[in-house]
Amino acid sequence: MASMSDVTKTDAWGKLAQIKDTFTPDLRGWFEADPNRAETYTRTAGDLHVDLSKNLVNQAVLEALVELADEVDLAGKRDAMLSGVHINNTEDRAVLHTALRRPRTDQLTVDGQDVVADVHATFDKVYAWADKVRSGEWKGVTGQPIKTVVNIGIGGSDLGPVMVYEALKPYKQEGLECRFVSNIDPSDVYEKTVDLDPTTTLFIVASKTFTTLETITNANMARAWLLDALEQGGAIDGSDASRTDAIAKHFVAVSTALDKVADFGIDPENAFGFWDWVGGRYSVDSAVGAAVVVAIGKENFEDFLAGFHAIDTHFAETPWRDNVPALMGLLNVWYVNFFKAQSHAVLPYAQYLHRFAAYLQQLTMESNGKGVKADGTPVTTETGEVFWGEPGTNGQHAFYQLIHQGTQLIPADFIAVATPHRPLKDGGQDVHELFLANFFAQTKALAFGKTADEVRADGVAEELVSAKVFQGNRPTTSIMAPALTPSVVGQLIALYEHITFTQGVVWGINSFDQWGVELGKVLAKQITPAIGGDAEALEAQDPSTKALIEYYRANRA
Repeated sequence: MASMSDVTKTDAWGKLAQIKDTFTPDLRGWFEADPNRAETYTRTAGDLHVDLSKNLVNQAVLEALVELADEVDLAGKRDAMLSGVHINNTEDRAVLHTALRRPRTDQLTVDGQDVVADVHATFDKVYAWADKVRSGEWKGVTGQPIKTVVNIGIGGSDLGPVMVYEALKPYKQEGLECRFVSNIDPSDVYEKTVDLDPTTTLFIVASKTFTTLETITNANMARAWLLDALEQGGAIDGSDASRTDAIAKHFVAVSTALDKVADFGIDPENAFGFWDWVGGRYSVDSAVGAAVVVAIGKENFEDFLAGFHAIDTHFAETPWRDNVPALMGLLNVWYVNFFKAQSHAVLPYAQYLHRFAAYLQQLTMESNGKGVKADGTPVTTETGEVFWGEPGTNGQHAFYQLIHQGTQLIPADFIAVATPHRPLKDGGQDVHELFLANFFAQTKALAFGKTADEVRADGVAEELVSAKVFQGNRPTTSIMAPALTPSVVGQLIALYEHITFTQGVVWGINSFDQWGVELGKVLAKQITPAIGGDAEALEAQDPSTKALIEYYRANRA
């Protein structure tokens, strides 16, 4: 068996390369030759019905991919992650987002701590606080109950909560709204607060260290807005005591830096922690999801966690040939490394999942956008792919042309549910059925295309035939579920977490650090004085940056 650090030397990699040399995709022919192909390549994970039959895979490819999983010791790496081994070697940390959704009755001791007990103690605190907000027991400075919760975070402290909140809007409590601020552009804070009543607004500041530049800057602006608005409205008198009381009643934190939380004015009792073994992009099912708990309540949030755990269990216990996240991750490797696919579309035919692709961009690209392996040596393969997408028919009228007839191979995941939350009709037409007709039609068209003879049979002029031919053999995976429940949303997130992990193991990279995020942050702090007029700092910049700053200073109104 070759070393994990050199996957290209494995026997399975060589087999895949040999297969690709003579591989001619023929989804039409494969389905005609095997009427049971859909059944053969359909799998179930939790409530997810996953049809892989329209992928560019046959039994030889499947066998080689399963062999590849064994040769890179995917099982060993998976088990190490689940048991709390410090697989994040560059930060010497365990990777235990899966512990966030383990049942209360489980026990897992890592670095001397029962992490499951710690998780549930924190959740109990979040649930108790959320119940107070939901019931109206938590009141602002004027005695009014909270009507709007504004989550201030960035990256995983924003993308996860906002995606899940949008996905589960049908489950949110009437009379409560959540908003989300992330961008340091002051327009974001302004637009999210301009029409709010400060007496009924509660802010969540989500920053583990309470030093994240964007989050703390936005929190400072939100605090200033709150205090100014309360004072102008006569709710507080402007004294230090009244301002301190207002902050304590209108701000909570998701952070472990209790000293900094207290310095900001937040009561440390209203700070909910999480751990260094939870990466930001894996944290929505921790206290980072506090806004979601307020919106949907404890029972629904626990159902959400149970969905994650169902897929964790599937990934941990299912043989590779039936293991949905492993197979999807291995297929992604097949496309990236052997077909040179550079991007991957995620296309939810469910409007409530309209932020899912944006969420996956961080999960997948921050995890696997690496050019160095876990052992510090250069990678020997392409790694990562660009994840992108839009919901439903919006995407059809935007970028599907590229997927259907462009020169790039773009694998696509289609996601839909059988029963919608809003079963509306247009006359006698069930609109959800019309919607899903597009889902089924697009995967069919991408797989089987349209031949020149079929185009001619439509009476198309010969000079237009080539423009109207669809080559087909464009790979898709269809993921369906009974309904978009909290559990199903958790299952979808966990599915892609383990897809991402599988790819990282094959490529030999550390999917759990993100050093590439850091350099820009450091440089921004160095450049800020130059923008503000520091001549020495300006002179220290490269000619392009200096010229851009000078343009800004000359044109700033």
